[in-house]
Formats: sequence, C-alpha cells, structure tokens
Amino acid sequence: MSRTPSPTDATRSAGTPRTLVIGLGNPILSDDGVGVHVVRRLRSRLEERRGIDLAEDCRGGLHLMERMIGYDRVLVIDAGRTGRPPGEVRVLSLHSLPSLHAGSAHDLDLPTALAVGRRAGAALPDPAGIRFLVIESQDVLSFGEQCTPAVAAAIERAARVALDLLSDWR
Repeated sequence: MSRTPSPTDATRSAGTPRTLVIGLGNPILSDDGVGVHVVRRLRSRLEERRGIDLAEDCRGGLHLMERMIGYDRVLVIDAGRTGRPPGEVRVLSLHSLPSLHAGSAHDLDLPTALAVGRRAGAALPDPAGIRFLVIESQDVLSFGEQCTPAVAAAIERAARVALDLLSDWR
C-alpha cells in the first residue's frame, strides 16, 4: 500500500486546509477494493490540487486514526454492506456511520480509536471534518481484482461525488 505523506507545516501556515483522501479495502477481494479503485481514479484529477494527499490502505481502527493525525479533513472511501442496492454511493458523517465492529479483537472501531487519539492529544480533524464515501458492495469475500458489475459501474460516479465533495467542503 502507498504511504501517506505527512502534512507539512508550510502548507498549514499558507492557510490551505490539509486533506487526506484514503481508499480503504483489499483490491484482490472483489468489491472490498472499491475504495482503492476510486482513489486510483482520482489520482490524475487531483495531482494539481494543493493540500490534498491520496492514500490506499486496508486497515481501519487505530491504524486509520493514526493516518488522520495532522489533517484538517479526511475523506474515507470504502465498501459498505448495509443491504442497499449494490453500487449505491452515499456520503456519511462520522456520527451517521452504522454501528461498526473492529476487524480484529485486538483493535478498536474508528469512533473509539478517534476518541482515544483525542484523549492522548493527537492532532485529529474535528468530527465534522471526517466524511465517508461508501459504495454499497455485493461481494467482499471472493478473490478477484475486479469488482462485481454494479460496483464497478459505480467507481466513476463515486469519483465524481468525491471531487464535488472536495470542491464544496468548507
């Protein structure tokens, strides 16, 4: 997975909010990799935008919280399984996330990890500065580098929603 550059003090002092766009998922587990596919689609479109870093990762919880340190805003792009139609794209806030369980008994869910990080003094974005772009998935367990047809068709739509969100985010 690619490593996220750390936010620089020069950009912070210039008044440009530091934004991290992170695609979550495993790109060899069919729809689970949709977040990574969307970030890859965004790379060329955002390379000229100051203050925006793009990253790919497959871990949440404490690790994801640590990736957010030093940023003013974070957009997490990920697959979701909520029973909605595959390929549906939604933007959620931290507070509107469905109840989540950590991927491991040795980790925390993201809201708990953020609370721990804040109590420890980590420079994390305000909850209003964290958004989730969720693409409803169909199959997150089958090995394969391609998403199911409905989810693959949603990748460009999700990229456009992400671009709109980044342009309008105040």
